Amino acid sequence: MIEEKLASLGIILPIPPEPAGSYLPVILSGNLAFVAGQIPLEGKQVKFRGKVDSIAAGQEAARLCTINALAQLKSSLGSLNRIKRVIKVTGFVNSDPSFTDHARVINGASDLLVTIFGEKGKHARAVVGVSSLPLDSTVEIEFIVEV
Repeated sequence: MIEEKLASLGIILPIPPEPAGSYLPVILSGNLAFVAGQIPLEGKQVKFRGKVDSIAAGQEAARLCTINALAQLKSSLGSLNRIKRVIKVTGFVNSDPSFTDHARVINGASDLLVTIFGEKGKHARAVVGVSSLPLDSTVEIEFIVEV
């Protein structure tokens, strides 16, 4: 069902990116899956780098992070249909101190999750502005989902 929804949106999940450090991309604990922070990788390249320079580009970066997180979940769970609900999204936005539209940037992730999962995609959320991110990424996003 979820995979058909992705296909209808023209989304093809990539091969999950390899961890950039000493951690696991997904940890299952009880009925929760914790997805490590995902950056906007396309293949092995960071597609969106540096400080957020526009809301639209930031939202596209957040969307790509979400697609990578879903790829990690599919790899770990075998099927995205095992996801009962998206519990929490935490977004980090690489921005100048004067930037204040962090929430609008991470809406790129939140809106995609609701489009894919419907009511089960609505989640709690935290958004933080930061001075830098790994590999000079514009956005990084982590997830907690119920399985």
